[in-house]
Amino acid sequence: MKVLIVYAHPEARSLNGSLKDFMVERLSQVGHEVRVSDLYAMQWKAPLAADDFAHIEPGSHFDPVIDSQRAFEAGTQPDDIAAEQAKLLWADAVLFQFPLWWFSMPAILKGWVERVYAHGFAYGVGEHSDRRWGKRYGEGVMAGKRAMLVVTTGGWASHYAPRGINGPMDDLLFPIHHGILHYPGFDVLPPFVVHRTGKVDAAAYARITADLGQRLDALWTIAPIPFRQQNAGDYEIPALTLRPDVAPERTGFAAHLAG
Repeated sequence: MKVLIVYAHPEARSLNGSLKDFMVERLSQVGHEVRVSDLYAMQWKAPLAADDFAHIEPGSHFDPVIDSQRAFEAGTQPDDIAAEQAKLLWADAVLFQFPLWWFSMPAILKGWVERVYAHGFAYGVGEHSDRRWGKRYGEGVMAGKRAMLVVTTGGWASHYAPRGINGPMDDLLFPIHHGILHYPGFDVLPPFVVHRTGKVDAAAYARITADLGQRLDALWTIAPIPFRQQNAGDYEIPALTLRPDVAPERTGFAAHLAG
């Protein structure tokens, strides 16, 4: 299988750097083809801006949606964007590895999403009618591919428990899992989370890599998070709200999980 690792940490000698190297070695040892997008090493340009698009005249109005679609369809995107899109199309599975900074992904990784997920590539595709509302939330260019987050935090696991002060980890990651990954069609796997990174000694590192190795070995067999598909009948279209008879007792993030 082909695995892309999108890696966002500024220090190669960090725990994250070591875990990234471990994943590359583990996956390669069992025969998978692995590519890495090391965003800091690549000096990835994070902001989506008018200078990404050669067709925009100086001083002209910039529309991120229309202009990204125009460049994508015309084949005039910057080389760095086109290269990352090609990696996504190449991969069978994508691992996004990053430290949880201020309850989300680092800005450089968010910028990767904003620039690479061009209109016409990752969103804005498919039929929009009273029967379907585009190829998204379970459909789209990433359908059939798997994605998993490998996330580190400085806080304790209890801080991210269902009653923890930081909020449940599943809720914090919902915008990434559901919005960034499920939206363009990925099958989203449960995240691999490492807590208390500042307290990882040799024994803890051995436990972490053993667990991570098992998760990588099961990359193609573990059940994905059971997000509902938008066009499969659970949602009213075009309102895009759950039908009254679907999980009537649930609201919020949990309502969008089947079962």
